[in-house]
Amino acid sequence: MASAANAFLNSLTEEQKAKATFPFDGEERFFFHFVPGNNIEQSLKRSRLGLTLGEMQPYQRHLAMSLLASALSQAGFIKATTIMSLEDVLRILEKDDGNRRDPLKYHVSIFGTPSDTGSWGLRVEGHHLSQNFVLKNGKLAGSPSFFGTNPAEVREGPRKGLRLLGREEDLGRTLYTSLTAAQKKTALVQEKAFADILTAASRKASIAGQPDGLSAAKMTARQREMLAAIVEAYAANMPPELHAYRMGQFKAAGTNVNFAWAGGEKLGDPHYYRIATPKFLIEFDNTQNGANHVHSVWRDYTGDFGGDLLARHYQESHSLVARR
Repeated sequence: MASAANAFLNSLTEEQKAKATFPFDGEERFFFHFVPGNNIEQSLKRSRLGLTLGEMQPYQRHLAMSLLASALSQAGFIKATTIMSLEDVLRILEKDDGNRRDPLKYHVSIFGTPSDTGSWGLRVEGHHLSQNFVLKNGKLAGSPSFFGTNPAEVREGPRKGLRLLGREEDLGRTLYTSLTAAQKKTALVQEKAFADILTAASRKASIAGQPDGLSAAKMTARQREMLAAIVEAYAANMPPELHAYRMGQFKAAGTNVNFAWAGGEKLGDPHYYRIATPKFLIEFDNTQNGANHVHSVWRDYTGDFGGDLLARHYQESHSLVARR
């Protein structure tokens, strides 16, 4: 990732570099949103920062995509780039002039100086995509990690039938429909699906005050396998080391995992689900545009924006100094 980041930075003009780079310790690294830039300007009275793909030369764009590919697994990279391409579908469906729907309106931001040692970060963000990474001495943290699709299912045109996040949706429904009536009563936290993921674009992930749903301790062995398959679908967006770390967190949680559902259970019904563990939270919501518009996210309660990674390094360094 450091090599890919430096190759990208070295290709930029000074003006481009000024747009793409930020201090590692600044507030901008903690900005996170997944709506179109026009919406951010209207609601937050600020612009989404970073260098857009549209402001790059073709060769620079290739280097930016190589950087994103180095941060994700192959599956995650395919999701990210396909999400970008769906802006063209929306542009046609909404008869947009390209001001709002543009597959090149994705911003690349680098925080600090990329290196094999030291601390630095990367954000690639635009409509329905926000991937946030922090590296410390070559170790990687990768949340918040947001993927969304609109349309969730392309229903006309040459890409008819595409369901980019269909696996995440189907796995969640398969688990819910496998539950007994008693289990469903516990798992169903609201008859009507929530309008969006509950954590929204909050800087700190929290679902305080929300009902827990169904504990994995109350599931059968087969249902717990289904639960693990959902977590795997999200963890698999990341490269092998981070993928393994996330699945390790899930395994360590044991039965201290809760599955919650809201809304209908039939294909096409507006619905929402979440998986909560002591360390991380997964949310999935498909309610907007006639339940054909997905928002999904992986949040770490204390590890978003590299929090746990940087804290561990501080503790290790402090311990080393003390031993000396």
